Amino acid sequence: MRYAILADIHGNLAAFEAVLRDIDDKGGVDELWCLGDVVGYGPDPAECIALLRRHTHICVAGNHDWAAIGKIDICDFNPHAAEACRWTGGRLAPGDIEYLEGLPLRLERGDFTIVHGSPREPIWEYVMSVHEAEANFGCYDTKHCLIGHSHVPAVFELSDNNCLIEELKPLLKLGERRLIVNCGSVGQPRDGDPRAAYAIYDAGEQVIYHSRVGYDVERVQQRMVSLGLPRFLAERLGHGW
Repeated sequence: MRYAILADIHGNLAAFEAVLRDIDDKGGVDELWCLGDVVGYGPDPAECIALLRRHTHICVAGNHDWAAIGKIDICDFNPHAAEACRWTGGRLAPGDIEYLEGLPLRLERGDFTIVHGSPREPIWEYVMSVHEAEANFGCYDTKHCLIGHSHVPAVFELSDNNCLIEELKPLLKLGERRLIVNCGSVGQPRDGDPRAAYAIYDAGEQVIYHSRVGYDVERVQQRMVSLGLPRFLAERLGHGW
């Protein structure tokens, strides 16, 4: 069985479509695993929800998913994110709202716990340091955990009660070690590479293949500006930040 690991699509339909084409080119998958924030920031939130729902998939809730429908407060969002959140909420149909409202905070599939932010705090916590990762290894029972939210690919390993961080390379062999894995963002990367990021987990091989996919960033930027989304959010797509 093969599974696509997708996080932080953020209403970026062009990036999402490019990732799905790349998945097909690589032989396809049996199921999409979406780690939340299907919407927020980008210009096509409803279209991204519809495209995700056309595929066999599971999905957990992200902070932008719930903020867009008023399920959590946007008072902690920066002004650009809050403005985009309000804009996104106005673009969602009742069926979209019902879908986002019903998303769970965490799921388990085989050796994996799947959350948006962290197993300790699924909606809000960023796991970007060894200290944060170390505190989270005790908050889930499976061998591995998949996270998003930071938009930065990384691997955290618990070994002999010590936590290590390393770059997520194109091929990650799982084995017996305990890992927290962030495969980066489909729709708004923040690691200096503007290409969409995602991964394929091959359960038979026990390997995660990490990929980057180019798409027409400039066209998405123009669309965001024309629709009245904050210019800063459009500009950052070109820098991968």
